[in-house]
Amino acid sequence: MMRWIGLLCCTALLTVGVERLNVPSAPLFAGLLMAAVLAIAGLAPRGRDATDDRPARPPLPRNLGLFAQGILGVYIGTMVRSDTLSSLGSSWLPVVVVGFGTLLLSVIAGALLGLHRRVDPLTGSLALVAGGASGLVALTRELGGEERLVAVVQYVRVALITATIPLVASLVFHTHSASSTTTHATGDQRWGLLLVVVCVGAGLPLGRLIHLPAAGLLGPLILSVAGEQLHLTSGAAVPTVLVTVAYALIGWQAGLGFTMQSLKAIGAVLPHALGLIVGISAGSAGLGVLLSLWTGESMFDGYLATTPGGIYAVLAAAAASGSNITFVVGAQIIRVLLMLFIAPFAARGYHRWISTHRRRSTEDRRVGV
Repeated sequence: MMRWIGLLCCTALLTVGVERLNVPSAPLFAGLLMAAVLAIAGLAPRGRDATDDRPARPPLPRNLGLFAQGILGVYIGTMVRSDTLSSLGSSWLPVVVVGFGTLLLSVIAGALLGLHRRVDPLTGSLALVAGGASGLVALTRELGGEERLVAVVQYVRVALITATIPLVASLVFHTHSASSTTTHATGDQRWGLLLVVVCVGAGLPLGRLIHLPAAGLLGPLILSVAGEQLHLTSGAAVPTVLVTVAYALIGWQAGLGFTMQSLKAIGAVLPHALGLIVGISAGSAGLGVLLSLWTGESMFDGYLATTPGGIYAVLAAAAASGSNITFVVGAQIIRVLLMLFIAPFAARGYHRWISTHRRRSTEDRRVGV
Protein backbone atom coordinates (compact mmCIF):
# COMPACT_ATOMS: atom_id res chain seq x y z
CA MET A 1 0.00 0.00 0.00
CA MET A 2 2.84 2.42 0.82
CA ARG A 3 4.32 1.81 -2.64
CA TRP A 4 0.99 2.63 -4.28
CA ILE A 5 0.74 5.83 -2.24
CA GLY A 6 4.29 6.76 -3.19
CA LEU A 7 3.60 6.15 -6.88
CA LEU A 8 0.41 8.21 -6.69
CA CYS A 9 2.11 11.16 -4.98
CA CYS A 10 5.10 11.14 -7.32
CA THR A 11 2.84 10.98 -10.37
CA ALA A 12 0.68 13.86 -9.11
CA LEU A 13 3.69 16.08 -8.43
CA LEU A 14 5.30 15.35 -11.78
CA THR A 15 1.99 15.93 -13.60
CA VAL A 16 1.74 19.42 -12.11
CA GLY A 17 5.31 20.13 -13.17
CA VAL A 18 5.04 18.95 -16.77
CA GLU A 19 1.65 20.62 -17.27
CA ARG A 20 3.37 23.96 -16.59
CA LEU A 21 5.67 23.13 -19.50
CA ASN A 22 2.60 22.55 -21.74
CA VAL A 23 3.50 18.90 -22.28
CA PRO A 24 0.66 17.07 -24.08
CA SER A 25 -1.07 14.25 -22.16
CA ALA A 26 0.91 15.24 -19.06
CA PRO A 27 -0.64 12.64 -16.69
CA LEU A 28 0.19 9.80 -19.11
CA PHE A 29 3.79 10.98 -19.43
CA ALA A 30 4.13 11.46 -15.66
CA GLY A 31 2.56 8.08 -14.89
CA LEU A 32 4.74 6.30 -17.42
CA LEU A 33 7.96 7.98 -16.27
CA MET A 34 7.41 7.62 -12.52
CA ALA A 35 6.21 4.01 -12.77
CA ALA A 36 9.21 3.11 -14.94
CA VAL A 37 11.71 4.83 -12.65
CA LEU A 38 10.28 3.23 -9.52
CA ALA A 39 10.00 -0.19 -11.21
CA ILE A 40 13.64 -0.13 -12.31
CA ALA A 41 14.68 1.02 -8.82
CA GLY A 42 12.67 -1.82 -7.27
CA LEU A 43 10.37 0.58 -5.40
CA ALA A 44 7.19 0.22 -7.43
CA PRO A 45 4.21 -2.02 -6.59
CA ARG A 46 4.75 -5.51 -7.97
CA GLY A 47 2.55 -8.47 -8.79
CA ARG A 48 2.65 -11.59 -6.64
CA ASP A 49 4.58 -13.48 -9.30
CA ALA A 50 7.29 -10.83 -9.51
CA THR A 51 10.96 -11.47 -8.76
CA ASP A 52 13.90 -9.16 -8.29
CA ASP A 53 14.90 -9.62 -11.93
CA ARG A 54 11.44 -9.61 -13.44
CA PRO A 55 8.56 -7.41 -12.25
CA ALA A 56 6.36 -9.68 -14.35
CA ARG A 57 2.88 -8.46 -15.04
CA PRO A 58 2.00 -4.97 -13.76
CA PRO A 59 -0.25 -5.33 -10.70
CA LEU A 60 -3.05 -3.13 -12.01
CA PRO A 61 -6.35 -5.07 -12.11
CA ARG A 62 -7.44 -5.82 -15.67
CA ASN A 63 -10.87 -4.24 -15.12
CA LEU A 64 -9.24 -1.01 -13.98
CA GLY A 65 -7.22 -0.89 -17.19
CA LEU A 66 -10.35 -1.50 -19.26
CA PHE A 67 -12.15 1.29 -17.40
CA ALA A 68 -9.30 3.68 -18.19
CA GLN A 69 -9.50 2.72 -21.87
CA GLY A 70 -13.25 3.29 -21.84
CA ILE A 71 -12.90 6.78 -20.36
CA LEU A 72 -10.35 7.64 -23.02
CA GLY A 73 -12.64 6.30 -25.76
CA VAL A 74 -15.55 8.44 -24.57
CA TYR A 75 -13.28 11.49 -24.24
CA ILE A 76 -12.00 11.14 -27.81
CA GLY A 77 -15.53 10.60 -29.07
CA THR A 78 -16.77 13.87 -27.54
CA MET A 79 -14.21 15.72 -29.68
CA VAL A 80 -15.87 14.54 -32.88
CA ARG A 81 -18.37 17.40 -33.10
CA SER A 82 -20.80 17.24 -36.00
CA ASP A 83 -20.31 20.94 -36.78
CA THR A 84 -16.53 20.43 -36.97
CA LEU A 85 -16.89 17.60 -39.47
CA SER A 86 -19.50 19.46 -41.52
CA SER A 87 -17.09 22.40 -41.81
CA LEU A 88 -14.99 20.32 -44.20
CA GLY A 89 -17.67 20.81 -46.86
CA SER A 90 -16.40 19.78 -50.30
CA SER A 91 -12.98 18.92 -48.84
CA TRP A 92 -14.22 15.62 -47.41
CA LEU A 93 -12.77 13.44 -50.16
CA PRO A 94 -9.28 15.03 -50.21
CA VAL A 95 -9.05 14.91 -46.42
CA VAL A 96 -10.04 11.23 -46.26
CA VAL A 97 -7.69 10.28 -49.11
CA VAL A 98 -4.78 12.10 -47.51
CA GLY A 99 -5.70 10.53 -44.15
CA PHE A 100 -5.40 7.09 -45.71
CA GLY A 101 -2.07 8.20 -47.16
CA THR A 102 -0.83 9.04 -43.66
CA LEU A 103 -2.08 5.66 -42.45
CA LEU A 104 -0.19 3.94 -45.26
CA LEU A 105 3.00 5.78 -44.30
CA SER A 106 2.52 4.64 -40.70
CA VAL A 107 1.95 1.03 -41.70
CA ILE A 108 5.05 0.97 -43.89
CA ALA A 109 7.17 2.59 -41.16
CA GLY A 110 5.76 0.17 -38.58
CA ALA A 111 6.58 -2.79 -40.81
CA LEU A 112 10.15 -1.52 -41.15
CA LEU A 113 10.44 -1.11 -37.37
CA GLY A 114 9.06 -4.63 -36.96
CA LEU A 115 12.06 -5.94 -38.89
CA HIS A 116 14.29 -4.98 -35.97
CA ARG A 117 15.38 -8.10 -34.09
CA ARG A 118 14.05 -6.74 -30.80
CA VAL A 119 10.63 -5.71 -32.10
CA ASP A 120 7.78 -8.02 -33.07
CA PRO A 121 5.65 -7.05 -36.13
CA LEU A 122 2.55 -6.19 -34.08
CA THR A 123 4.44 -3.87 -31.73
CA GLY A 124 6.28 -2.22 -34.61
CA SER A 125 3.02 -1.56 -36.42
CA LEU A 126 1.34 0.05 -33.40
CA ALA A 127 4.39 2.00 -32.23
CA LEU A 128 4.47 4.22 -35.31
CA VAL A 129 0.76 4.70 -36.00
CA ALA A 130 0.47 8.47 -36.44
CA GLY A 131 -2.58 9.29 -34.38
CA GLY A 132 -4.27 8.72 -31.03
CA ALA A 133 -1.06 7.95 -29.13
CA SER A 134 -2.70 7.47 -25.74
CA GLY A 135 -5.43 5.30 -27.26
CA LEU A 136 -2.86 3.12 -29.01
CA VAL A 137 -0.90 2.62 -25.79
CA ALA A 138 -4.13 1.59 -24.10
CA LEU A 139 -5.04 -1.01 -26.69
CA THR A 140 -1.58 -2.51 -27.23
CA ARG A 141 -1.89 -4.84 -24.25
CA GLU A 142 -5.28 -6.06 -25.48
CA LEU A 143 -3.77 -6.96 -28.86
CA GLY A 144 -0.79 -8.75 -27.33
CA GLY A 145 1.93 -6.22 -28.19
CA GLU A 146 4.78 -4.79 -26.12
CA GLU A 147 3.09 -1.78 -24.55
CA ARG A 148 6.26 -0.36 -22.99
CA LEU A 149 7.93 0.04 -26.36
CA VAL A 150 4.75 1.41 -27.95
CA ALA A 151 4.34 3.93 -25.11
CA VAL A 152 7.90 5.24 -25.37
CA VAL A 153 7.99 5.45 -29.17
CA GLN A 154 4.55 7.06 -29.37
CA TYR A 155 5.48 9.65 -26.78
CA VAL A 156 8.77 10.38 -28.55
CA ARG A 157 6.78 10.88 -31.77
CA VAL A 158 4.32 13.29 -30.15
CA ALA A 159 7.07 15.19 -28.31
CA LEU A 160 9.25 15.51 -31.41
CA ILE A 161 6.42 16.72 -33.63
CA THR A 162 5.06 19.06 -30.95
CA ALA A 163 8.50 20.63 -30.52
CA THR A 164 9.07 21.10 -34.25
CA ILE A 165 5.69 22.64 -35.17
CA PRO A 166 6.59 26.14 -33.90
CA LEU A 167 9.99 25.91 -35.63
CA VAL A 168 8.50 24.88 -38.95
CA ALA A 169 5.82 27.55 -38.65
CA SER A 170 8.41 30.25 -38.03
CA LEU A 171 11.28 29.17 -40.27
CA VAL A 172 9.41 27.67 -43.21
CA PHE A 173 6.08 29.52 -43.27
CA HIS A 174 7.22 32.67 -41.42
CA THR A 175 4.30 32.65 -38.99
CA HIS A 176 4.42 32.98 -35.23
CA SER A 177 2.61 30.30 -33.26
CA ALA A 178 1.90 29.59 -29.64
CA SER A 179 3.39 26.66 -27.80
CA SER A 180 1.52 23.48 -27.00
CA THR A 181 -1.45 23.92 -24.72
CA THR A 182 -3.52 21.56 -22.63
CA THR A 183 -7.23 21.60 -23.27
CA HIS A 184 -9.78 21.46 -20.50
CA ALA A 185 -13.26 20.08 -20.65
CA THR A 186 -15.95 22.58 -21.57
CA GLY A 187 -19.56 21.62 -21.04
CA ASP A 188 -21.70 19.86 -18.47
CA GLN A 189 -19.41 17.46 -16.61
CA ARG A 190 -22.28 15.88 -14.67
CA TRP A 191 -23.88 14.92 -17.99
CA GLY A 192 -20.43 13.80 -19.09
CA LEU A 193 -20.16 11.48 -16.09
CA LEU A 194 -23.44 9.80 -17.03
CA LEU A 195 -22.17 9.56 -20.60
CA VAL A 196 -19.05 7.72 -19.39
CA VAL A 197 -21.11 5.26 -17.34
CA VAL A 198 -23.46 4.48 -20.25
CA CYS A 199 -20.84 4.29 -23.00
CA VAL A 200 -18.37 2.22 -21.00
CA GLY A 201 -21.06 -0.02 -19.53
CA ALA A 202 -22.61 -0.75 -22.94
CA GLY A 203 -19.63 -0.22 -25.23
CA LEU A 204 -17.36 -2.90 -23.79
CA PRO A 205 -19.91 -5.77 -24.10
CA LEU A 206 -20.88 -4.48 -27.56
CA GLY A 207 -17.25 -4.38 -28.67
CA ARG A 208 -16.69 -7.92 -27.46
CA LEU A 209 -19.90 -9.10 -29.11
CA ILE A 210 -18.81 -7.86 -32.55
CA HIS A 211 -15.18 -8.94 -31.93
CA LEU A 212 -13.62 -5.48 -32.04
CA PRO A 213 -9.88 -5.37 -31.36
CA ALA A 214 -9.34 -3.49 -28.09
CA ALA A 215 -13.06 -3.49 -27.31
CA GLY A 216 -12.46 -1.57 -24.10
CA LEU A 217 -11.40 1.49 -26.10
CA LEU A 218 -13.21 1.21 -29.42
CA GLY A 219 -16.61 0.11 -28.06
CA PRO A 220 -17.14 3.23 -25.90
CA LEU A 221 -15.57 5.36 -28.63
CA ILE A 222 -18.16 4.19 -31.18
CA LEU A 223 -21.07 4.95 -28.85
CA SER A 224 -19.62 8.35 -27.93
CA VAL A 225 -19.13 9.34 -31.58
CA ALA A 226 -22.64 8.12 -32.43
CA GLY A 227 -24.09 10.19 -29.59
CA GLU A 228 -22.30 13.31 -30.84
CA GLN A 229 -23.42 12.84 -34.44
CA LEU A 230 -27.03 12.21 -33.41
CA HIS A 231 -26.93 15.29 -31.13
CA LEU A 232 -27.83 13.12 -28.13
CA THR A 233 -24.77 14.05 -26.09
CA SER A 234 -24.14 17.64 -27.20
CA GLY A 235 -22.91 19.77 -24.33
CA ALA A 236 -21.53 16.83 -22.34
CA ALA A 237 -17.91 16.92 -21.20
CA VAL A 238 -16.03 14.05 -19.63
CA PRO A 239 -14.95 15.21 -16.14
CA THR A 240 -11.36 16.42 -16.21
CA VAL A 241 -10.48 14.37 -13.14
CA LEU A 242 -11.59 11.15 -14.89
CA VAL A 243 -9.49 11.93 -17.96
CA THR A 244 -6.49 12.66 -15.74
CA VAL A 245 -6.95 9.40 -13.83
CA ALA A 246 -7.34 7.43 -17.08
CA TYR A 247 -4.15 8.89 -18.52
CA ALA A 248 -2.23 8.11 -15.32
CA LEU A 249 -3.54 4.53 -15.16
CA ILE A 250 -2.52 3.89 -18.76
CA GLY A 251 0.92 5.33 -18.04
CA TRP A 252 1.24 3.14 -14.92
CA GLN A 253 0.16 0.06 -16.82
CA ALA A 254 2.99 0.55 -19.30
CA GLY A 255 5.62 1.82 -16.86
CA LEU A 256 5.27 -0.79 -14.10
CA GLY A 257 6.51 -3.52 -16.42
CA PHE A 258 9.91 -1.93 -17.04
CA THR A 259 13.14 -3.76 -16.23
CA MET A 260 16.77 -2.94 -16.99
CA GLN A 261 16.59 -5.46 -19.83
CA SER A 262 13.54 -3.79 -21.39
CA LEU A 263 15.14 -0.37 -20.99
CA LYS A 264 18.23 -1.54 -22.87
CA ALA A 265 16.04 -3.06 -25.59
CA ILE A 266 14.12 0.20 -26.05
CA GLY A 267 17.39 2.15 -26.12
CA ALA A 268 18.59 -0.06 -28.95
CA VAL A 269 15.39 0.48 -30.93
CA LEU A 270 15.00 4.25 -30.45
CA PRO A 271 17.53 5.36 -33.13
CA HIS A 272 15.64 3.33 -35.74
CA ALA A 273 12.31 4.64 -34.48
CA LEU A 274 13.53 8.25 -34.60
CA GLY A 275 14.61 7.87 -38.22
CA LEU A 276 11.22 6.42 -39.15
CA ILE A 277 9.37 9.20 -37.25
CA VAL A 278 11.30 11.79 -39.28
CA GLY A 279 10.37 9.89 -42.44
CA ILE A 280 6.67 9.85 -41.50
CA SER A 281 6.80 13.58 -40.76
CA ALA A 282 8.44 14.36 -44.09
CA GLY A 283 5.99 12.17 -45.98
CA SER A 284 3.04 13.77 -44.19
CA ALA A 285 4.35 17.22 -45.11
CA GLY A 286 4.36 16.09 -48.74
CA LEU A 287 0.76 14.95 -48.35
CA GLY A 288 0.02 18.40 -46.90
CA VAL A 289 1.26 19.98 -50.13
CA LEU A 290 -1.04 17.65 -52.10
CA LEU A 291 -3.97 18.53 -49.83
CA SER A 292 -3.31 22.25 -50.30
CA LEU A 293 -3.24 21.95 -54.08
CA TRP A 294 -6.36 19.77 -54.08
CA THR A 295 -8.51 21.93 -51.79
CA GLY A 296 -7.15 25.42 -52.42
CA GLU A 297 -6.23 25.90 -48.76
CA SER A 298 -2.89 27.50 -47.91
CA MET A 299 0.29 25.43 -47.72
CA PHE A 300 0.49 26.14 -43.99
CA ASP A 301 -3.07 24.87 -43.47
CA GLY A 302 -2.21 21.75 -45.46
CA TYR A 303 0.86 21.19 -43.30
CA LEU A 304 -1.11 21.60 -40.06
CA ALA A 305 -3.95 19.39 -41.30
CA THR A 306 -1.59 16.49 -42.07
CA THR A 307 0.87 16.83 -39.18
CA PRO A 308 1.10 13.27 -37.75
CA GLY A 309 0.64 14.14 -34.09
CA GLY A 310 0.79 16.96 -31.56
CA ILE A 311 -2.82 17.98 -32.14
CA TYR A 312 -2.82 20.54 -29.31
CA ALA A 313 0.26 22.24 -30.75
CA VAL A 314 -1.43 22.14 -34.17
CA LEU A 315 -4.50 23.93 -32.83
CA ALA A 316 -2.35 26.51 -31.04
CA ALA A 317 -0.41 27.21 -34.23
CA ALA A 318 -3.59 27.45 -36.31
CA ALA A 319 -5.24 29.83 -33.84
CA ALA A 320 -2.18 32.06 -33.51
CA SER A 321 -1.58 32.36 -37.25
CA GLY A 322 -5.15 33.05 -38.33
CA SER A 323 -5.41 29.80 -40.28
CA ASN A 324 -8.62 28.06 -41.30
CA ILE A 325 -8.90 26.38 -37.92
CA THR A 326 -12.16 24.52 -38.63
CA PHE A 327 -10.56 22.88 -41.67
CA VAL A 328 -7.45 21.95 -39.70
CA VAL A 329 -9.46 20.54 -36.76
CA GLY A 330 -11.76 18.56 -39.06
CA ALA A 331 -8.83 17.04 -40.94
CA GLN A 332 -7.02 16.15 -37.70
CA ILE A 333 -10.13 14.49 -36.24
CA ILE A 334 -10.55 12.41 -39.40
CA ARG A 335 -6.89 11.37 -39.17
CA VAL A 336 -7.19 10.26 -35.53
CA LEU A 337 -10.38 8.28 -36.20
CA LEU A 338 -8.83 6.52 -39.20
CA MET A 339 -5.79 5.58 -37.15
CA LEU A 340 -7.73 4.31 -34.13
CA PHE A 341 -10.28 2.30 -36.09
CA ILE A 342 -8.22 0.92 -38.97
CA ALA A 343 -4.70 0.60 -37.57
CA PRO A 344 -5.54 -2.11 -34.99
CA PHE A 345 -7.10 -4.30 -37.70
CA ALA A 346 -4.16 -3.66 -40.03
CA ALA A 347 -1.59 -4.35 -37.30
CA ARG A 348 -3.29 -7.55 -36.19
CA GLY A 349 -3.71 -8.75 -39.77
CA TYR A 350 -0.07 -8.00 -40.59
CA HIS A 351 1.06 -9.80 -37.43
CA ARG A 352 -0.96 -12.89 -38.34
CA TRP A 353 0.36 -12.84 -41.91
CA ILE A 354 3.96 -12.59 -40.72
CA SER A 355 3.43 -15.36 -38.16
CA THR A 356 1.86 -17.65 -40.77
CA HIS A 357 4.62 -16.88 -43.27
CA ARG A 358 7.36 -17.60 -40.71
CA ARG A 359 5.66 -20.82 -39.61
CA ARG A 360 5.39 -22.04 -43.21
CA SER A 361 9.00 -21.11 -43.88
CA THR A 362 10.09 -23.09 -40.82
CA GLU A 363 8.02 -26.09 -41.93
CA ASP A 364 9.45 -25.89 -45.46
CA ARG A 365 13.01 -25.85 -44.11
CA ARG A 366 12.22 -28.88 -41.96
CA VAL A 367 10.80 -30.74 -44.94
CA GLY A 368 13.88 -29.79 -46.97
CA VAL A 369 16.16 -31.09 -44.28
